[in-house]
Amino acid sequence: MHFTLRKDLGLLSLRLAAGGVLMAHGTQKLFGWFGGGGIEGTARAMEHMGFTPGRRSAIAAGLGEAGGGALLALGLATPAAGAAAAGAMAGAVSVHAPAGFFAQGGGFEYPALLGTVAASLGVTGPGRISLDHLSRHRLDRPAVIAVAFALSAVAATVVVKRRVAAMESAAGADED
Repeated sequence: MHFTLRKDLGLLSLRLAAGGVLMAHGTQKLFGWFGGGGIEGTARAMEHMGFTPGRRSAIAAGLGEAGGGALLALGLATPAAGAAAAGAMAGAVSVHAPAGFFAQGGGFEYPALLGTVAASLGVTGPGRISLDHLSRHRLDRPAVIAVAFALSAVAATVVVKRRVAAMESAAGADED
């Protein structure tokens, strides 16, 4: 098998696997599919985890995961898709980080892996078996990569810092 075809098939496989998992995870939040809580249940959980307002946080996380995952699977707007999914996973990592690394103990291993794969695909590109390739990479250019990842990093930083402040405030209120 020709090396370029192997690389493109490998990228397709990664995109479909990571994109499919992210999409399913996001639809749990947005629609309650696959045993998820839907918007209302996810909003309550987000509030409990320190993401406020909960409804807006649930929608943002669901769209980052489901939308980013769908676009990754299709290989469309791959930099923006990878950045959106990685940003959403940064929020999930912040929730699981206190439990350590391994998922077995509730740690951040799983969201970190999903976020890293999404970011890597966003930077690497989707390969030739993609909608980006069919569109002559109009949405997969160096400027798009830079802007998408810069915006995602800023947004994730703001969201995580707000969550940490909310959790510290709640802990302080519990001590009083």
